[in-house]
Amino acid sequence: MRRWWTAAAVGVTAVLALAGCGAPAGVDRDLTDDWRALPPAEAFVPAVGVCHPTIQDVGYLSGYNPIDCATSHRAETLHVGTLTGADAGRGAPPRAGSNGRRAAQAECDREVRKAIGADWRSGRLRLTVVFPSALAWSGGARWFRCDLFEVASLDDDNVTARTATLRNALKAGSPLALGCFDPKFSKDDIEEMRPVACTAKHHAEFVGVYPFPDVTYAEFQRSSLRAHKACRGLIATYVKVPNNSDLQYRAGTIIYHPVEEQWNDGDRGVQCFLWLENRTLTRSLKGAGSKGLPIR
Repeated sequence: MRRWWTAAAVGVTAVLALAGCGAPAGVDRDLTDDWRALPPAEAFVPAVGVCHPTIQDVGYLSGYNPIDCATSHRAETLHVGTLTGADAGRGAPPRAGSNGRRAAQAECDREVRKAIGADWRSGRLRLTVVFPSALAWSGGARWFRCDLFEVASLDDDNVTARTATLRNALKAGSPLALGCFDPKFSKDDIEEMRPVACTAKHHAEFVGVYPFPDVTYAEFQRSSLRAHKACRGLIATYVKVPNNSDLQYRAGTIIYHPVEEQWNDGDRGVQCFLWLENRTLTRSLKGAGSKGLPIR
C-alpha cells in the first residue's frame, strides 16, 4: 500500500505541473526532497518459540497464526533455519527427496535435539520441516521451520493437544520418553507396540536410535539385518553387556524405521528395541548387566 500511495503522489505532481499552477508561499515545488527515505522491504521470517493451533505442511502466510504455548496447541516451532548456496538458488522450494530437503532435515534434527534434550525419535514425538509457499519463495523467502508435535503412541500418529512447551521435554524421567512395551504380534508381524510401565509385565524395551548410513531406501531394505546388528550394539551399551557374538543369545531386536518418503527427505533414525520372546520382564534392563540379561 505504501508504494501505491507514493506513486499516486508523484502522478499528482505531474498533473499540477502541466496545469501550470503556481506554488503557494513557502513551497519549493519539490514534493520529495524533504521526505524520509522508505526503509528497505523486510521479508517475513517465522518466529522461534511459538506454537500453532494446527500442523502445517507448507508455510502459507495466510495460515500463520502463532499462539502462546501455554494455550492449547498442536505444534511448536523450535528452530528456524535458512537455506543457502545451490539449494537457495533454485526457482522453487526444495522438492521431496532433494538435497535441500535433506539439508534442512539434518539441521532440524540437530537443533531440535539441543532444544528438547535428546533425539526426538526417542519420545512420542514427530518432527515436520515446513518450507515457504511457492509464492513466498519467488519473493525471496528461504527459511524453513522445524516444528515438533506430540503423538498418541509409537503406532498412533494422532496429534495430542498440549498446553506447555516441548523445550527440555526429553530430560530424564520424561513421560514422553519411549520406555517398555508389550508387543502384540500377528503371526510374524508386529501389530502394535503397546506401551506399559516397566514394572508391569512386558517383553520389549526401547534402547536408543541408530543413525543409519546415507544409502537409498531400497538398499536399506535389502540390508535391514545391518540395522538389527547395529541395534544389538545399542542393547549392549544400554544394558552394559559385552557386544560380542553371544549378544544374539541374550536378546532379540525390534526396529522401527522411517517410511520411504521420510527416508528420502533425510530421516535416517532407526528406533531400536530389545526383545525377549520367552521371558517376561517386570523391570527396566538399563544397566542391568549380564545378570539382568543372561545368555539363553
